[in-house]
Amino acid sequence: MSDKIHPLARIIAAFARGLSGVQVRWQGCVPEPRQRIYFANHTSHLDFVVLWSALPVELRARTRPVAAKDYWQAGFRSFLAQRVFRAVLVERGAAARSARDEHSEDEHSHTKGFAVIDQLAEAMGERDSLIFFPEGTRCAGETVGEFKSGLYHLAKRRPDVELIPAYLENLNRILPKGEILPVPLVSVLTFGSPIRVEGNENKHEFLARSRAAVLSLRRKGNE
Repeated sequence: MSDKIHPLARIIAAFARGLSGVQVRWQGCVPEPRQRIYFANHTSHLDFVVLWSALPVELRARTRPVAAKDYWQAGFRSFLAQRVFRAVLVERGAAARSARDEHSEDEHSHTKGFAVIDQLAEAMGERDSLIFFPEGTRCAGETVGEFKSGLYHLAKRRPDVELIPAYLENLNRILPKGEILPVPLVSVLTFGSPIRVEGNENKHEFLARSRAAVLSLRRKGNE
């Protein structure tokens, strides 16, 4: 499966790991060749590259990042996203908020949002995993924003897939929002125990629990 990885992706992954000095910790799970949704906090454009590069090579070939269409669909970015990393491009925030939830009064937005969930579920097929950022946008890094509903709806659509929380530390300092040139620092990526939507759990309960799962992976002293 490693032959499916674009050669440039290998180079970028090696550069990202070197630049970020990422230390990878697996807590409560181990790398496995199974379908998963890795969901993490989002503070930098480096996030998906660092997370993807932290996976064993055989898992990278089966793991696709979810990225904002308006940012990644033009020019060389489009080539990197779609040809190199096989990203699933969605409208910004649409996957995360799922059209303002199922109670939206805007029928067009409602249909559009769930079409994005369909798109993601279809992109996974029977083999691929996803890298997903439930906040829907980059945050400053001091905290984790509220999770939008997309993760819940995707989890309900694909209950056979494991949900793996992950926490990225310091990437907002290596490549802050609005900056172009990165600053080499040491970062940490922690993967946590898998979770699922419980049978009697509603959307708000699940989103609060999944956000808490990400926050629980933050190292003491960085809170």
